[in-house]
Amino acid sequence: MSTILKIFVYAAALLITCLGVNTILGGHITPGGGFQGGAIIAGAFIFCAVVYGLKDSPIKFSHDFMSNMESTGALIYVFLGLAGLVFSGYFLYNLGVDLYGIVPGFIQNIFDYPDPTHAGIIPYLNFAVGLKVMVGLSAVVIAFLGFKKEIDEDGEEIEEIG
Repeated sequence: MSTILKIFVYAAALLITCLGVNTILGGHITPGGGFQGGAIIAGAFIFCAVVYGLKDSPIKFSHDFMSNMESTGALIYVFLGLAGLVFSGYFLYNLGVDLYGIVPGFIQNIFDYPDPTHAGIIPYLNFAVGLKVMVGLSAVVIAFLGFKKEIDEDGEEIEEIG
């Protein structure tokens, strides 16, 4: 790949990542949210991985990082769901908004998102979903880019991963 393409891709990937973060954080008041923002951030990683290759990419996702991020996203989602279940009786009840007035005040203050629209737990759910989608889409591309075909002595293809 050319040097100009590598310079352009790195700068574009940084801007695309910022757009993905903005989409996740503003997903409760604009079109978008966790899935769309996670897909945008994964797109930035994919952009760099395709141009630079997996080993030389400036944005690298190690196996441990991806495992930790996916686990963190899942735990945040489950924790918010269980918190709603414990304090209101409903799984994923929006504790920060509390439409029915069944949540104690101190719990409502913990989950109140500091925004004039009073989104409650929705931005936190967007963050959790964004982590899971970013890792999931990136893992698929890593698997595809790491797949090689080799030819043995008989001229037949041997499929290897790695």
